[in-house]
Amino acid sequence: MITPLLPRVYLLALLLSSLLLWACDNNEDTEEDRITTSLPHIEVTTMGEDIVDEPKVPAEMVVTADDMTSYDGRIGIEFRGATSQTVFPKKSYGIETWDDDNVDIDASILSMPAEEDWILYGPYSDKTLLRNRLIYTLATNMGNYASRTLFVDLSIDDEDQGLYVWMEKLKRDKERIDISKLNPDENSGEDLTGGYILKIDKTVGSNLGDGYNEQNSFTSVQPPPNASDDQAIRFLYEYPDAEDISTAQKDYISGYVADFEAALASDDFDDISTGYQAYIDVPSFIDFFILNEVSNNIDGYRLSTFMHKDKNDKLKMGPIWDFNLSFGNANYCGGEANDVWAYQFNERCNGDFWLVPFWWERLLEDEAYVAELQDRWRSLRSGILSEAAILQQIDLDVERLLTADAIQRNDEIWSVIGEGVWPNAFVGESYVAEVDYMKDWIRERLIWLDGAIERL
Repeated sequence: MITPLLPRVYLLALLLSSLLLWACDNNEDTEEDRITTSLPHIEVTTMGEDIVDEPKVPAEMVVTADDMTSYDGRIGIEFRGATSQTVFPKKSYGIETWDDDNVDIDASILSMPAEEDWILYGPYSDKTLLRNRLIYTLATNMGNYASRTLFVDLSIDDEDQGLYVWMEKLKRDKERIDISKLNPDENSGEDLTGGYILKIDKTVGSNLGDGYNEQNSFTSVQPPPNASDDQAIRFLYEYPDAEDISTAQKDYISGYVADFEAALASDDFDDISTGYQAYIDVPSFIDFFILNEVSNNIDGYRLSTFMHKDKNDKLKMGPIWDFNLSFGNANYCGGEANDVWAYQFNERCNGDFWLVPFWWERLLEDEAYVAELQDRWRSLRSGILSEAAILQQIDLDVERLLTADAIQRNDEIWSVIGEGVWPNAFVGESYVAEVDYMKDWIRERLIWLDGAIERL
C-alpha cells in the first residue's frame, strides 16, 4: 500500500517540473496534457447477467467526464484476453455499443471517433499502469496509427473496479486501420488485392474449430530461426475474419505472404525490383522494429503482431498491440534485460511454442535496410524518442493519475503494490519505485540501443 506522504512529495516535484516546462513553452496545452482533478467515470450495469468470455451479454453503460455525459445506453460486454484472462483477477473487457434491439451502433465516446467496438483494458501485472498507453503514444507521435487511449475509473454493478484504460479495438475503419473494405464477392482483379488484416497470435475467441486450422489461418513454409521442435509461424485471418473470408481471398493473401517470404529468403533478397522490397512497406517494418526494441517487448514479433495490406498496396506492419510485458516487466527469456535484442528471442527460448519469424534477422542482412533503420533511429532519438521526451510523457501521465488519486484507489482494490505478480522482474515497495524502475530501465535501454543500432 502506498503511504500518503510519498505520492504527495512526488506529485509536488512533478507539478513544479510541469510549471517549468510551461514557462519555457509558448504553445497552448492540449486537452490531453491539462491536469484534471478526476478521471472519466464508466458505470456498467449488467442487469443480473454474468459476464463471460463469449458471447457478449447485454448491459447498460454510462460514461461521464467533466460533469458531462459522453454515453448513456446499451452495450454488449464480455471478458477479453488470453493469458491475462485466466491468470489475473482484474479482467479486461470487450465492449460493443448497442441500440435498444441489441444491434451494433457507432458511438463517439470520450471524444474518440465514432465506432462500435471498444476495450476496457485493466492493467494488473504492470504496476505503473502506464506501459501500453506509453508505447501507443510513442507510436502515434512517430506518425503511425495506434489505439487511442484514456485513463478511466470503472464501476460494474456499483462495485468500484479501479483504474482502467478506455481504448479502441484494432479493426478496419477509416479512423483506425484505414484500408479498403473487402466484400465476400470481391474475388478477382484489383478488388482481390485488399484490404486484409493478419495477425500472429494465440487462438482465442471464435476460431471456427480448435486451435489453428485451415479455416482460420495459414502456415508459413519458412521455419523460424533456432526452432527446436518443428515450431511454425501461423497467420490468423483478422479481416476479413475466418467466417467471412472467401477461398479466393485466402489464396491471394496467403500467396502474397508466401511470395514475400520466398523473395526475402532468396539469394537476391536485396534486389530492389525482385527482392523483399517489392512486397513490403519498409518504413512500417522499421518503425515496428524500433517500437518493439525500445521496449524489449517479450511478445514482440511473435504474439499480438498485426499487419495489414490495402488494395493495390504493399504489406505493412502494425498497428502495435499489447505491450504490458515490455519495458523490463517480464522475468523470463531476457524480458527484464535492457541489453538484448527482442528479435533474437528464439536464441534465448527456442523451446517456446510461439517463435519469431525469420524476417527480422534476414532484413538486417541488407545494408540498405540497416542504413534506413539507422537514419530513422537517429532522427527519432533527437526528438520523439529522446530520453527527455519519453520521461516527460511518463511524468504527465503519473501526474494525471496522482492528481485524480487513481493509483491509491486502484491498489486499495487490487493490492498489487509490493506483491509479486507473474511475470514481474521487479517488485517495488511503492508506486513511485515501480515508475522509477521503468524510467531507469528506459534510460539504460536507450543508451544500449544507440550503440547496438550503430553497430548493425
